[in-house]
Amino acid sequence: MQFPENKKKLIQLLADGNFHSGTELAEMLNISRSAIWKIINGLEESGVEIMAVTGKGYCLKRSLELFDKEIIDSYLSDESKTLISTIEIYDQIDSTNKYLNDLAHSNSDLSGIFCVAEQQLAGKGRRGREWVSPFGSNLYFSLLWRFDEGPASLSGLSLAIGVAVINALKQLGVDDVGLKWPNDIYSQEQKLGGILLEVSGESNGPCSAVIGLGLNMFLSDESAKSIEQDWTDLKRIQTDKPQISRNQLLACLMNEMLQVSKDFTTKTFSAYTNQWREYDCMQGKQVDVFIGRQTISGIVKGIDDEGLLLLQDSSGKVSHYASGEVSFSKS
Repeated sequence: MQFPENKKKLIQLLADGNFHSGTELAEMLNISRSAIWKIINGLEESGVEIMAVTGKGYCLKRSLELFDKEIIDSYLSDESKTLISTIEIYDQIDSTNKYLNDLAHSNSDLSGIFCVAEQQLAGKGRRGREWVSPFGSNLYFSLLWRFDEGPASLSGLSLAIGVAVINALKQLGVDDVGLKWPNDIYSQEQKLGGILLEVSGESNGPCSAVIGLGLNMFLSDESAKSIEQDWTDLKRIQTDKPQISRNQLLACLMNEMLQVSKDFTTKTFSAYTNQWREYDCMQGKQVDVFIGRQTISGIVKGIDDEGLLLLQDSSGKVSHYASGEVSFSKS
């Protein structure tokens, strides 16, 4: 959904991170100061951290770069512009993946649609976990892409998208990042982001894939207190570098994801296997793999040519796994 007009204007005015008096804001929006106060309360309920200082007014605890279609478009490649049918940007949405899945079920011919949100209210990661999403701070978006072939032709697609994400980050100077099998973006054994792929359609094709990505750009300790695993964000990784533009990063990710999606059934995962192995941050690590109620411990030996996890147990035997939740073992 989109914020009401006055709420949208107010967050845009406060996005610069400077103090604005209640009187000033009321005059600019042509509403009362009490109405400003009510909108401020509503923004705080959405997770926007706002300071109120007597004599100064209201100020965000940190400035926000809100999504802007014109800025995003300026960073898109010419080819991407031809592949994208539309970019929909929402202030709040339950889930970008759910929204596009619903679209795909209503019209299986749709393709090239990006859904982007300033905040997800019911975003999900792997195994149904909640994806923490404070307003205007991180990236939450999904791509709907139609494939002429059936779901079986998309084996390894989520791993290839992982390669696309790392390539986009490296273009903007983020080097200390890697891939944790099967669908996570990691840095220093901490989760930076995650990919969620959902496929629907006939077994023999065509089919639709919704490719969702959540990537932490900034998480405050307060907003992240419910996260049960080790996490990080780009601000922590890039402490000695200028802040990356949220709009530029989004466009970079779009460019890379579109390249993978348009060519995948022709190139298959084999075109991305070597890069995935280069970015593998689990190679040689002691891990625990959770499959249902079973826990399997071993040392990661990479992936096979099909993208399956290779795990060596204490006897030296190497087994292949198509699914499972992988966790770095705590020593």
